[in-house]
Amino acid sequence: MSKNKKKAIAFTLLGLTILVVILIAVKALQIRAMTEQAKKALPPPETVSATVARAASWETALTAVGSLLAVQGVTVAAELPGKIVEIAFQPGEKVLKGDLLIRQDTSSEEAQLTGALAQAKLTQTILDRNAKMLPNQAISQADYDTSVANLEQATAQADNIRTTIGKKTIRAPFSGSLGIRQVNLGQILRDGDPIVTLQSLDPIFVNFALPQQHLAQIRSGLPVRVTCDALPGLTIEGRINAVNPLVDAETRNIQLQATLTNGDEKLRPGMFVNVAVRLSIRNKVVAIPATAVLYAPYGDSVFVVSANKAGGKTVRQQFVRLGEKRGDFVAVVKGLKEGDNIVSTGVFKLRNGQAVAVDNRIAPSFKITPNPENN
Repeated sequence: MSKNKKKAIAFTLLGLTILVVILIAVKALQIRAMTEQAKKALPPPETVSATVARAASWETALTAVGSLLAVQGVTVAAELPGKIVEIAFQPGEKVLKGDLLIRQDTSSEEAQLTGALAQAKLTQTILDRNAKMLPNQAISQADYDTSVANLEQATAQADNIRTTIGKKTIRAPFSGSLGIRQVNLGQILRDGDPIVTLQSLDPIFVNFALPQQHLAQIRSGLPVRVTCDALPGLTIEGRINAVNPLVDAETRNIQLQATLTNGDEKLRPGMFVNVAVRLSIRNKVVAIPATAVLYAPYGDSVFVVSANKAGGKTVRQQFVRLGEKRGDFVAVVKGLKEGDNIVSTGVFKLRNGQAVAVDNRIAPSFKITPNPENN
């Protein structure tokens, strides 16, 4: 190969190399420019609502699950065997003390009572006659004493029959509401057969237990607040009327009983309810809406809103330790101070350092005692 050809090939390779280097440099500049532009291009700010963490004074309460119990409740039952001849009540109705419930067949007792009354009348007549004859010693003292004993025996026999008739005429032992009828007309009752339940619903008891550690804080007369999951929105106030002097040896709990007013009779015996014993001590807390918390397995956090250099707003993720929850609010034990401006809704779509736009027109209303609509 000649020198001229070798030189031509060398110049060609050099030119190609220079061209490749120029292309690489141009592409590198383009990529760098795109990177710088991407760094400057920020996503649009997320629209959120914000609120200020405020100090609040919350009352201290001891909570428990309780069971409702009628102040007076009984299953009315038959005392004596007999056939039912009259049912004088309707299931579910209210009755007063002494109202007739059922009547058993007492025809045999009534017939016996007629004879017993006649015998009592005869012995009374004999006693009156002997009382006139005794001063004249027309009869002995023994005969007079016998006539007195005969009268008492005849009177006792009549009273016994009246008692039997009364026990077969079953009446309400106290005022209250009847349950479901458990007997039928013509049914033969035995001793102790149930007839109907009778419950006095106003007032009503709630029985519950608290750990023995709270014994020093508990006393009769403390107010209690009762709510029930089956009756949303209903809150009933009452007071502790009894503290069991014995601590349960197995659970180390103290049994307590409170009395509640139940005028509309919505609470029924046997229901489970939530009981809160209200103490006089109040705790100062920093309260925030529960929707402001981003719950996560590694820790709960909130987003604090602050101004940035460009004049907008950004958020800073702040981990917190939470305390008691009341209604729509939750207490922050650590990690937040009074006056901090935090995101109240929309925290699930935020990240640390993200730009935000605050619009409180979309903010819901937060309450300590919310009353949600029953839809």
